[in-house]
Amino acid sequence: VQLQASGGGLVQAGSSLRLSCAASGRTFTNYVMGWFRQAPGKEREFVAAIRWSSPYYEDSVKGRFTISRDNAKNTVYLQMNSLKPEDTAVYYCAAGRISSRVPAEYDYWGQGTLVTVSS
Repeated sequence: VQLQASGGGLVQAGSSLRLSCAASGRTFTNYVMGWFRQAPGKEREFVAAIRWSSPYYEDSVKGRFTISRDNAKNTVYLQMNSLKPEDTAVYYCAAGRISSRVPAEYDYWGQGTLVTVSS
């Protein structure tokens, strides 16, 4: 599976962004799709994942971020609202066979897209 993430940028606190991740190469619906992020000097952390139509989130983004997938377009999205400076990170999409919050459980990764939230 090849993954191509896009949609990052520089925004002010309180703004919104939508990240997209286009997949190709294998049957998209076979995979759990996840979003992770990595801030400078920190480990990569789980943000959200979706298996079929069942999403789950890291606590700090619940109520602000929404993950969704369009199986017809082989694309997964991350709608991010009420962005905070602490959301600043490189965001990565990933595909795996099992539902997990652990990066090592995912088999394929996109190249990352930078989200910078200014205060």
